[in-house]
Amino acid sequence: MTDPVFIHPIPEPIAAGDRFRLTGAEAKHATVKRLEVGEGLVVTDGTTRAVQCSFLGDATVEVADILQLPVPHPRVTVVQAIPKSDRAELAVDLMVQAGVDRIVPWAARRAIAKWDGKEAKAHAKWENAARAAAKQSRRLQIPEVTQLVRSPRELARVLELGEAGAVGNSGAADNSGAAGNTGAADTTRVLVLHEEATEPLPAAVTAAVSAGATELALVVGPEGGIGREELEELAQLGATPVRLGPEVLRTATAAAVALGAIGAVTERWR
Repeated sequence: MTDPVFIHPIPEPIAAGDRFRLTGAEAKHATVKRLEVGEGLVVTDGTTRAVQCSFLGDATVEVADILQLPVPHPRVTVVQAIPKSDRAELAVDLMVQAGVDRIVPWAARRAIAKWDGKEAKAHAKWENAARAAAKQSRRLQIPEVTQLVRSPRELARVLELGEAGAVGNSGAADNSGAAGNTGAADTTRVLVLHEEATEPLPAAVTAAVSAGATELALVVGPEGGIGREELEELAQLGATPVRLGPEVLRTATAAAVALGAIGAVTERWR
């Protein structure tokens, strides 16, 4: 079994042999885990630094090694239309377990759930769900949850896309629309999951990576599907519809399944 992960600030500078004390919730977590003296654990700040440690008791740890954080290739950003009720946190939990690198909440026009008047609270829930899932799945980095986007144009700014990116493809089943795209440096491909698409996701991903893409942006639509107007706006950004498989997946599960397929055909799982 891999060592448990604790998300906690790491002193600067830090070196093998240094000691520091866990505080707050992570000190309590060490008690709940019933760590014994000498047991291994990993402490990460959730962004850029992580250390392998030994537990010394009384929430104190000794650094054994400085860890190199993984650099996924390609990176995957999921643009997730807001699911209704508790499915939103489920969607975040599943995609973080499956390895997403960044999450973009999207107020798609057909989305039933809305963040109107409660954006800060809803955003915090997504961040908390991402943090908990990262810790549970022993990830060293917590995926960023960006601010809400309300249109494909806003999405283009978040993804730093050019006005007309080159097309990348991917296939996935879900009630969503579809898009493949590259940014100004031709390194980002937007892949929109859509039940009517014919391009298989694995083939599209392989082609995009072979063409030099370093990031895939996976667009997952709402329960009611992506509207025709939004699909056209995504297409103007270079987007292409793609299909994940024969089944039509719920919006809360589509991203996680697609991430698994991407992991299997790229270096992300190697």
